Amino acid sequence: MIPYGRQSITDEDIEAVVAVLKSDYLTQGEAVPAFEQGLADYCQAPHVIACSNGTTALHLACAALALGEQDWVWVSAISFVASANCARYCGAQVDFVDVDSATGNLCVTALREKLQRVQGTTRQPRALVAVHLAGQPCDLAEIGALCRQYGVHLIEDACHALGASYQGDPIGSCAHSDMTVFSFHPVKPITTGEGGAVTTRSAELAARLRLYRSHGITRDPAQLSVDSPGGWYYEQQVLGFNYRLTDIQAALGLSQLGRLPRFIEQRQQLAARYDELLTQLPVQPLRQMDDRRSGYHLYVIRVADRDRVFAQLRETGIGVNVHYMPIPAQPYYRGLGHDPADYPGAQAYYRQAISLPLFPALSSAEQDKVVEALERVLCA
Repeated sequence: MIPYGRQSITDEDIEAVVAVLKSDYLTQGEAVPAFEQGLADYCQAPHVIACSNGTTALHLACAALALGEQDWVWVSAISFVASANCARYCGAQVDFVDVDSATGNLCVTALREKLQRVQGTTRQPRALVAVHLAGQPCDLAEIGALCRQYGVHLIEDACHALGASYQGDPIGSCAHSDMTVFSFHPVKPITTGEGGAVTTRSAELAARLRLYRSHGITRDPAQLSVDSPGGWYYEQQVLGFNYRLTDIQAALGLSQLGRLPRFIEQRQQLAARYDELLTQLPVQPLRQMDDRRSGYHLYVIRVADRDRVFAQLRETGIGVNVHYMPIPAQPYYRGLGHDPADYPGAQAYYRQAISLPLFPALSSAEQDKVVEALERVLCA
């Protein structure tokens, strides 16, 4: 089976992990700050908070905004469920914004019209989670402008998009947003096994993110409520979480980060080759916009009779996948009153979407096998 995604691990990665295993600190040592600084340099962001996975990164972002039961959070209708669940963890109410079926990313027109409808009501959102689906940044300038106009905090869900850029700015720089969230799952642009991070330009948000990441505990003398009686002293100031990344994971992440530009280059070359090989087939790759560079976490095509094509490709050993079912269609969110029919763009995208195998080590022969299998299925 050729998987849709796969990690790329080298001897240098293994040596970096072994070095930590032989050190005094497997967690809460120097590897996590070094990884955070590497991400800060790459993303051109002053503050990076590493954590245990992309879902906890999303939760931390919501917690840092002090979201609660009276607040509404809007989310791109096409994403993994964690993009919405993070707000529910804080007790907030969730609603969705439709997507452009040609890109799978949040539709600016749908967002604008929905904001106009709820302006001045209790359903006006406090935060928006905008997803960069498949690694292609969404329309950040327009979305950011609308969020500022309506007083909405913008969280970029960039779990697919480390290494991407928008109008020359690296994703993670938060040029248009309050925070950006990354995931380091094995199939993502780089991996820490499991891991995540939040970037921000706000020192205040960064302090809250760090506090919530580590049980709500601080030893920082500037943040203590009383003068410290000694080096042992700490305070729990909020009800936080144990969302720390280990030094073992951070060492792998920092080693991988050094190869990220090459990873992205390989993904883009493979995507360009798919574009060429698929020209004569009745499929539509996701539309790519001119003012941004995709990290190509996924290579998604739209095809008629998706369910049959999916099943037959799997039978031939091609590990295709679907990213994603609309979140409002999930039973949990249906139970909260959401109707997937309210999001026609998401429905149209979902009916036709298939993710083809794409990862840096994918060979030309494997890619040819994928395309040949797809051609046989489509011409059957």
